[in-house]
Amino acid sequence: MRNKGFSKHYYLMLLPGYIWLIMFSIVPMFGVLIAFQDYQPVRGVFGSEWVGLENFEYMFSLNDSKVIFFNTVFIALLKIIAHLIVPVIFALMLHEVQVAIFKRWVQTLVYLPHFLSWVILSGIIMDVFSFSGPVNNLLSLFGVDPVLFMGKPELFPYLIVGSDVWKEFGFNTIIYLAALTGINPSLYEAAALDGANRWHRLRHITLPGIAPTALLLLILSLGNVLNAGFDQVFNLYNPLVYSTGDIIDTWVYREGLLKLQFGLATAVGLLKSVVGFILITLSYYLASRFTNYRIF
Repeated sequence: MRNKGFSKHYYLMLLPGYIWLIMFSIVPMFGVLIAFQDYQPVRGVFGSEWVGLENFEYMFSLNDSKVIFFNTVFIALLKIIAHLIVPVIFALMLHEVQVAIFKRWVQTLVYLPHFLSWVILSGIIMDVFSFSGPVNNLLSLFGVDPVLFMGKPELFPYLIVGSDVWKEFGFNTIIYLAALTGINPSLYEAAALDGANRWHRLRHITLPGIAPTALLLLILSLGNVLNAGFDQVFNLYNPLVYSTGDIIDTWVYREGLLKLQFGLATAVGLLKSVVGFILITLSYYLASRFTNYRIF
């Protein structure tokens, strides 16, 4: 009886979470029916005309669909690569710092942007890269004409990736620092006695020690190939950079909410969700296969 009583308390503790999950994650899935309809808000889901796969066929016939899928995958892949390389390099550099106070201060400073929303950070970035901002003022000292960074399609994807790395690399660095602390210090001592210099210790001890963590994070990030960051892009992009900066989520927002093409926007969103589910399933399989990582 005592164990049953404890179990009831645990279930009651989980109840708010289950209610939130059902209301905001399960119930809204009913809306995927709109992808197969010529949806009219006045008629509702049950009154709108069923059109089958017409929305999907129309989606693939649009040039915009090819552009947004390419932009999404391109930006997402650049982010995955950058979020693997930059935090590893910074964690290795920070790990070599011997002054504990300086190390903690640096770690705190680079970690702070993670807690700021893209609404705030986008304003900072647009001011920094504006026509009369600090970057252009610095370039003018070298005789370079001012550049409209936020209006250059060829530069915008890299600004997106760079600003995302600036925001998140401090958070990702913590993971690699934790992996570095798990390396047995006696390995470094033995290597030093054998005459290994700092580069040899880095190459043969440090990098292999954090390789499983890096591989795990890389595999799990494959599930985000179609998530290029709606909040970031939406707050930074403009019509001048739609050709290289428009992604699936921002296009769905404009087509569905601004142009009222609910069926088309839902079809694109549903396709993204299905592909994302397949990629997430594949990434967890690969994580289990190569790094022995399991959730269940």
